[in-house]
Parts: sequence; C-alpha cells; structure tokens
Amino acid sequence: MEMGSAQNRVLCSSSISLFLFLFSFFSVPGGVRGQSTSPPFACDVGANPSLAGFGFCNASLGIESRVGDLVKRLTLQEKIGFLVNSAGAVSRLGIPKYEWWSEALHGVSYVGPGTRFSSVVPGATSFPQVILTAASFNASLFEVIGKVVSTEARAMYNVGLAGLTYWSPNVNIVRDPRWGRTQETPGEDPLLSSKYASGYVRGLQQTDGGGPNRLKVAACCKHYTAYDLDNWKGYDRYHFNAVVSKQDLDDTFQPPFKSCVIDGNVASVMCSYNQVNGKPTCADPDLLSGVIRGEWKLNGYIVSDCDSVDVLYNSQHYTKSPEEAAAKTILAGLDLDCGNFLGKYTEGAVKGGLLDDAPIDKAISNNFATLMRLGFFDGDPKKQPYGNLGPKDVCTQQHQELAREAARQGIVLLKNSVGSLPLSETGIKNLAVIGPNANVTKTMIGNYEGTPCKYTTPLQGLSALVSTTYHPGCANVGCGTAQADEAAKIAAAADATVLVVGSDQSIEAESRDRVDLTLPGQQQLLITQVANASKGPVILVIMSGGGFDISFAKNDNKITSILWVGFPGEAGGAAMADIIFGFYNPSGRLPITWYPQSYVGKVPMTNMNMRPDASNGYPGRTYRFYTGETVYSFGDGLSYTQFHHHLVRAPKLVSFPLDEANACRTSRCTTLNVGDHEHTCQNLAFDIHLRVKNVGTSGGTHTVFLFSSPPSVHNSPRKHLLGFEKVSLKAQSESLVKFTVNICKDLSVVDEVGTRKVALGHHLLHVGDLKHSLSVRI
Repeated sequence: MEMGSAQNRVLCSSSISLFLFLFSFFSVPGGVRGQSTSPPFACDVGANPSLAGFGFCNASLGIESRVGDLVKRLTLQEKIGFLVNSAGAVSRLGIPKYEWWSEALHGVSYVGPGTRFSSVVPGATSFPQVILTAASFNASLFEVIGKVVSTEARAMYNVGLAGLTYWSPNVNIVRDPRWGRTQETPGEDPLLSSKYASGYVRGLQQTDGGGPNRLKVAACCKHYTAYDLDNWKGYDRYHFNAVVSKQDLDDTFQPPFKSCVIDGNVASVMCSYNQVNGKPTCADPDLLSGVIRGEWKLNGYIVSDCDSVDVLYNSQHYTKSPEEAAAKTILAGLDLDCGNFLGKYTEGAVKGGLLDDAPIDKAISNNFATLMRLGFFDGDPKKQPYGNLGPKDVCTQQHQELAREAARQGIVLLKNSVGSLPLSETGIKNLAVIGPNANVTKTMIGNYEGTPCKYTTPLQGLSALVSTTYHPGCANVGCGTAQADEAAKIAAAADATVLVVGSDQSIEAESRDRVDLTLPGQQQLLITQVANASKGPVILVIMSGGGFDISFAKNDNKITSILWVGFPGEAGGAAMADIIFGFYNPSGRLPITWYPQSYVGKVPMTNMNMRPDASNGYPGRTYRFYTGETVYSFGDGLSYTQFHHHLVRAPKLVSFPLDEANACRTSRCTTLNVGDHEHTCQNLAFDIHLRVKNVGTSGGTHTVFLFSSPPSVHNSPRKHLLGFEKVSLKAQSESLVKFTVNICKDLSVVDEVGTRKVALGHHLLHVGDLKHSLSVRI
C-alpha cells in the first residue's frame, strides 16, 4: 500500500543521444533558494572525533567488515530499532534517526514521510505516469528519466528534504484491465516490464563510476509477487489469496522482479499484502530467502509493504500471536518492516524462544549495508560524490523538457481518418476544447505524485497555438449529468473539436479497482452529441491509466481521431498540443490490451489463470494468451507517416548441440530443459536483420516489435515479445535494425511445473506484417 495503515490500507529516436547529452546532471543556475537543513548522516567525525575509532566509520574498510563492527556494538533493543522504516537513533554511536520510506515512481514524491517540499525546493519534475512512459517502448528513455529523478532526489537529500531509499518502481504485471494501479506499472508484457524495471533502476541507482558498492539512491522493486487486485466486489488485497500456478508465476509474474535483481542490481524488493497459494508473501521463506536472496542473489534488503506484517496477523490471521508473526517474517527473510509491528513484537519473540539474535543480525546487516553503499556512514554528504547537488539541480529547464518529451514519446494515436490529424495552425481559427479532463492539473500526474515544477493543462497547451473556446461538458470525470447541449453549440461553431475525457483517481487508483470498462457516467453521451454537432475534425483524447471500451467512438465516422495520453505528467498539455498540431509525430504503442465490456462478465478478477480454458469459456489474459475480441491490441499505435519492413537476414534452421549420451539424440524430444544446458545456452544466439523504410512524406519514429509464436507445447503463449527497438527516419529514408535472439532465453517456454524449456520445432517470427518460419532442432 505504502500510503496508509492496515485500516486504510524521440523528439525521435535520433534525438535520444541529444537527451543523453542534455540530461547528464546539469548545474545550471535556477531553483528557489532559502534556508536549508542538514541531511541525516552517521559518522560525523568533525563534530565528534571519537567516532573515528569505530570500524563502521572507517570508509577504507570493506562493507562487510564495517557492518559486522556496527552490529556487534548494538544492544537487542537498538537492533530492533533498525527493523522498522522510522529507524531509531543511537546517539552514543553517532547514528541519527533515518526514515527509509521515500517514493519516486515518476519523480520525487511527497508520498511517504521521507520527502517533503518547502520554499527551498518547492517542487520536482513530474514525469508521465509509468504506463505512458512504458508506451514509448524506449529503453534508453527509461534509464534517462531514472537518472534525472535520482539527481533531484540527491539534491533534495543534500538540503534535508529527502531520503536516500526510494520504494520505486512498481513492476507488477497488469493481469486484469480493471486493476486500479495499472497506471503505476509498465503494462501487461513481461519483457517490456523487465526492460523498464532494470532500466529505471539503473538510472536511479547510477552505480557507474562508483561500482556496485556505491549507490546514488537505492531503488526498490515492488510488489512481490502476483499482486494485482486492490478492492473489487468485496475482495481486497489484505485478505486475497492469489492462487497461482507455478507455470504462470514463473512465466508471467516473476520476470520483472528477476530482471530488477539480476539485470538492474536493485537494492531492495518489497513483498506484497496478498497471499500466494496460501502464504503471505512477506512470510514465505521460499519466495524471500529462496528466490530473491538465494536464486537471484539480491545485494540489498527486503522490505514489507506498509503494515503487511500487521495485515498477515490481524487481517489474515496467519499466526496465533503477534510475536509469531514477527518471528516468521524475519526468519522468512524480511529485513525491514514498513510500519512498527516488528518494533513492538520482535523482543517478545526473542524472549519467547521463537527467534534468536542471528536472524535479526542478518536482517539489520542487509539494511546497514545498503546505507553504507549510499554513503550514509561516510560522514558529511557534501564531501561525497553528488555532494554538489542542490536546489539549482531540481526543476531545471532541461529536466522539464524531458518530461514533455517523455509524454510525446508515449502518447498513442489509435485512430486517424484522412484529413484529421495533424491539425493546421493556420487553418484552425477557432478550436473547441471540451471535456472534464480538458483543463485539469493534478489529474495529469496520477498517483505517487510530488509537487510538480509547474503544470501545462491540455487547454493551456492548445490555447498557446490557436484561439480556443472551452467548456468542461461535465462537472468532473464522474459526469453524472453531461452539459451536452452547451458543449455541442461550441463545437458547432468551431473549425475543429478536441474532447478530453477519461478517468482520474476517483475512478481508478490504489485501493480502487473498476467494475466495468465503459467511460464513467454520461461521458459517452457527451462525446456522441458533441461529435454529431461538430462541423470539423473531432479528436477524442482519453486520459487514463487503464483502457476503456470505446468501440462506439472507434466505429463513429464523426470521431475522426483518437489519442490515448495516459496520465501525461506536468507537461502533458504541451505534449498533446505538439502532437495534435504536428510538431511531433506520434510513436507510442499500447502497453496493455483494451478489452470490450463483455470481458468483465466472463472473467472474475479473482481468477489468476493467464491461460484460456475452453471447457468453461475462460478467454485467458493479456495479448499472450487472450482468445477473445479486443477494442485495441497490445502494440497498437499509428503514425502520421508509414513504415515498411523488409527481412534482410534470418536463419530458417538453428541447431541445439547435444552430446552423444543425451537421450534426446535417440528419442523424439519436444523440449530441452534450459537448466540442464546453462553453459551451452550462453552462446546459442543468432541475429535477425531488418530494413525499415519510412515510405511517407514526413519524418517519424517507429517502434519495431519482434514477436514469436512458439510450438504448441505446455500451453505456450499464442505469441510473445522477443524484443523492441526505436528507429527514427526522415521521409523516404531507411535504416537497418538488428535483433540478437538467444535460443534458450527467447525461444523457450515455461512448463506446468515452472521449468523453462527450449521448444523444439517450428517457431513463427513476426515483425509487423512480416512472418518468418524458424525451425529449432537438435
């Protein structure tokens, strides 16, 4: 939850290099200056010279030695004080209080007690909500945004306004379109979510130059695992037991977390509220000690979602006593409690014989090691790397321009009739701007937000270019009663109409799942009547996290264009105007499937199965398995130009070498266990080369998707994403795009017991309309 208590629980791709140049830690004059405070840090030898004799204050020693020295100096009560997010001070050792809970989902946030804004730093750059950034399918953008956010976070830490440990990103897979937290995530695809997770984490932590034992800030991937139900028809996350097959767990839900730890070297993983197959995730030793720390080798700490330990005792009644709950979670591998449950009951667990000092020492050692990697025990942070960052480095013009660029790259054009978009600046004398989201501010930044540097609303962005007439059409997105007649009159007198509708946090949010997929209230009535009255192009803009059934608009010839803009961040209105008037060619693609309303009658949110079941009409979930009709599909998105693909190089046959003794050389195997061939797998790869040509009349950026449909073994996906690349092309120009495909990683499937296997036989590779048959043999 992280937000309450148990009760309320490329310009184009060609310009990416320019962004990497522009956003590499500027120190331009600016920002708001004023009285600042000192950040918390330990080992202030200048103020207390006696601390120099402590081993944990000696930065020349290894982290393990320093942690060991510190732990042995603490009493049991002092140790327990370091098991909770509001960690206690130990003044005799020169250790101040430290607040672990800060958030930076898409910019430094005021959610959580670890961060705040003041006259010194009144706001921070608010990037688009994650679902829209993911729609850019631009892995380098994910990392650049992370670097900017961590720069602003460190700058705020240096003046006492922020912490060093950030419980972001949210990398849960969007299994169901009704989930209220879809907006916080990279979407429904394991590969995209994994690329986003590791990229954003690398940007936040920015270990380059300092090695793995020096962090800029510490990131945290959440909510582990199979967490994607908040509050739906009487089921809530505090009581929900997610019954998940081993196949779906390893194939769908675990990959982003694995990528966080292995590829991103994340400093933390947060366990979730729900149970998975009858066990609370924060008390499951197999998931925590076994997988995160054992298989994936986490270098960092495991933290609970806020009050999760309280929830598993008081709400789920998983243990008979609070002391048993404290013991079970620590023994399972939990290091830090967001909350005060472990602070209250751990000593009792020790006195009751349920726990001894060793697992407590292990937990706080992981916590201390993270703080040491952050320089917390190295004395004055102003004398350390990043010590020169301050208010001047927050809300810089470059950072704000990146927020606008990220929104532009993510916005998805779903429909565009001939003669509609882009609009002409000179041809439009009066633009009607209508809808409950047409002049919003805070709605644009979604949840886990901070105070932005400034806002540009859709109305402001459009009004900066042409003369506009505005009407909200509804009092709010709930749209209990649409003022359709008044709005229609404005549209009838305008040269073109932009309708901005959708949702906000009252419709989809943490603790709030949807029960249907239709637009709220009378929004459809408003849209239809305004479209019927309009004399010029009608551009429908959907501002939301999740998708809607807008079949009525898709099929209405009077609605000439449809854009999905997510929750586009502080510069959302400017980015929308850039696209509507053609200053930017849209290149975003949907990171989630948009289902018809009929879906909700067939699929309860409580059913965790990803794969379809023909025996009961269950259609499956996400583009990988869903067998029903869609309104829009994963990967959909249009451009103002056209791109053609031509396959230059791809093998028709690849071979998997086996030694003479392998049984599969004499029997008819359909799969090979990846785990049995780890050394061979490392080098089994081939390249695919594609020529992509812009055959239109304007320059643009294009996302090239490489999908594969594997052989029909082990209920394999209908298709799955192997890779994606962004390419920017001028009109009539072309470029070569290369994909490297690893046979074991990319052409494997997960069987019913969670074992990854190379699927032998025919794989069908697709890029756009191109299809290429590939045979994998022994």
